[in-house]
Amino acid sequence: MKKQVPVSTIMTKNVIKLNLTDDLTKAELLFKKHHIRHIPVVNSNKIIGMLSYTDLLRISFVDAVDEEDEVVDVTVYNMFTVEQVMAKKLVTVSPETTIKEVAEILSSKEFHALPVVEGDLLVGIVTTTDIIKYLLEQY
Repeated sequence: MKKQVPVSTIMTKNVIKLNLTDDLTKAELLFKKHHIRHIPVVNSNKIIGMLSYTDLLRISFVDAVDEEDEVVDVTVYNMFTVEQVMAKKLVTVSPETTIKEVAEILSSKEFHALPVVEGDLLVGIVTTTDIIKYLLEQY
């Protein structure tokens, strides 16, 4: 197995993002439309937070609704802002960080996605699923 492969080889580069001014209804629709579980929150492409689908489940009864259902409980979402629900203390990695290092971070933390940044600018996202797919390709 290759040991020094940079995360840039497996990260998602065309990242679905939210702005701080977006609402949680938009977030819910993006999660369902793109079948994703994590959305970075940016201000002028500078990473300022991460919103997970689990974050939304914590504030609503969305988990009681069919995953394919496009109906959203707008009333609950209007009670909170993206900023109130998103994670603000982020761990980030650079495109040069190795896949092994990313796997070590993800395996030791309680989250499943890392923003990939160059300076303060978001350039990608890597998830536990990306790591698993990479490892499966090695066999």
